[in-house]
Amino acid sequence: MVIQSHRGAYEVLFDDTLLADPEKLIDAQAHFLIDENVARLYASELRAVVEHPNAILIHATEENKSIAKLIPVYERLVANHIRRGQMLVAVGGGIVQDICCFVASTLLRGLPWRFVPTTLLAQADSCIGSKSSINLRDTKNILGTFNPPRDVLIHTRFLDTLERKDLRSGIGEILKVHAIDGIAAFDRLAVDFDRLLIDREVLTSYIRSALRIKQRFIQIDEFDVGIRNVFNYGHSFGHAIESATSYAVPHGVAVTIGMDMANYIAAQRGLLPEAQYARMHPILRANYAEYSHTPIPFDAMWAALMKDKKNTSTALGLIFPVGAEASIERVQVAPDDGFRDQCLRFFANIEQ
Repeated sequence: MVIQSHRGAYEVLFDDTLLADPEKLIDAQAHFLIDENVARLYASELRAVVEHPNAILIHATEENKSIAKLIPVYERLVANHIRRGQMLVAVGGGIVQDICCFVASTLLRGLPWRFVPTTLLAQADSCIGSKSSINLRDTKNILGTFNPPRDVLIHTRFLDTLERKDLRSGIGEILKVHAIDGIAAFDRLAVDFDRLLIDREVLTSYIRSALRIKQRFIQIDEFDVGIRNVFNYGHSFGHAIESATSYAVPHGVAVTIGMDMANYIAAQRGLLPEAQYARMHPILRANYAEYSHTPIPFDAMWAALMKDKKNTSTALGLIFPVGAEASIERVQVAPDDGFRDQCLRFFANIEQ
């Protein structure tokens, strides 16, 4: 797959030999940012990378994806004598991707970087699109850049060691992308939903499908000023849920809840036929069912929602499914008592 970006084309390669031949990642001037958990799980296969003198292990938590926690990363890279033109290689999930992309955008006024995504969420969604997103204190993803990688290498064997919650998280983003593509794409995925966790071939086919769908949008609107906004479907609510629960709900699961919440509120506001909410609810509910009892403090969720970077000074910029075709669209919503009550009603029924 070849993605067109403002810096030229870059390739997404499905490479089933990567763990058997990790030396292909290494050249004399490479620098590595590696999820420490991946380094531990694949210590034998990735020994040449992990033991490289320019390797930096990253404790990949949301709290560490912040501007304050990046300072030691910059300092280590400078101490390792990084120079312009040298490649940064990210091996990990979305947090390591965000850190590497942001550092590559800012250190020495720009460095090339490569991404080896190791989570389902990263392989099926975030690995393309050029974005980095960094937190500032308790405000999520408020800092960032657009900086496409040199290339992306996907090896699905990394999925073998993911926890169930991480698989559910990735499936949440796959559901989002197929909902954006339309009713037929979402319903086709719904039919195969129960096979995603047990059949790697089926899951891989939906990873490819999700990337092809996203490719169409990002090549039209790489800088997220127009049609690409629809990929924030579920995210304003999802980010607020993550923040309110101190990230006890994984990102893609929170986005799944956020999609169901958007659908519910759209139906309550007369934007979406009830039948369309009912069509999507069972599959979305199935993906977040294990977290339906997780306490979500409403006031904290509401406060985080008010800080979302897509808001204007007077309205929330939310993504809702609209009309008989459930087309995903941006809608301006006043944060009034009526909208607050609709949010409260959704959470009152979240366990159903």
